[in-house]
Amino acid sequence: MYEKIVEYLLSSSYQIAFTGAGMSTGSGISDFRGPNGLWKRYSPEIASADFLRKDPKSFWEFYSVRMRGLFEASANPSHKALAEMERMGLLKWVITQNIDGLHQQGGSRNVIEIHGTMRRSYCSTCFEPYESSEVLKMIDQGQNPPLCKCGGVIRPDVVLFGEPVKEIERALKIASRADLVMAIGTSLTVYPANLVPRTVKENGGRLIIVNMEETPLDEVADEVVRGQVEKVLPEIVEEIKSELGKVR
Repeated sequence: MYEKIVEYLLSSSYQIAFTGAGMSTGSGISDFRGPNGLWKRYSPEIASADFLRKDPKSFWEFYSVRMRGLFEASANPSHKALAEMERMGLLKWVITQNIDGLHQQGGSRNVIEIHGTMRRSYCSTCFEPYESSEVLKMIDQGQNPPLCKCGGVIRPDVVLFGEPVKEIERALKIASRADLVMAIGTSLTVYPANLVPRTVKENGGRLIIVNMEETPLDEVADEVVRGQVEKVLPEIVEEIKSELGKVR
């Protein structure tokens, strides 16, 4: 079923994955821009740096609920499939827009989180680092917004709307070396993150898209698969194993 994809993966020398919110819907985490996405229920403004400054209490009422949801989630078969591809030497990096930490939980080691991580927080005044679990305890004890010892408001270590994307230069440097990118569970509409797959394609590499919805790069992709990533990726891994078994 995925013969071409397997062929491309096995014949490439520097493969990367670029993942979005659709990667984690199978773990019970809402995506953002899908039919039932988070921004259909909330205004994106609530996740902005301006909103944090204006109304830190309401900001944390929203983010504490999101954090708890992420912390309760577990890596799904799609995360584990990418980790297995890494162990097989067929995936050099996972570059993710996700902030849930599920790639690492699923076993991936080489992960770049360009939008940061919800697992950590820090003081917006003195930059003292905090574990987010510690911050949730503060909120549970009635301290909202959670405050640092210096009196500054603590914030999650994620990229908020209105802020520059973390590690995008590092991600694009890796993308410029890659000869294949799998864009998985992402609308490919968020800038500058979507420059990652574009960079691979513009440098002559192959682009494989696995996503439930259409994306702006479908027409230039080498292969497009419509389907749930937690089903598709394990099937691709099984076909890789089958192909490698034939070689032996």
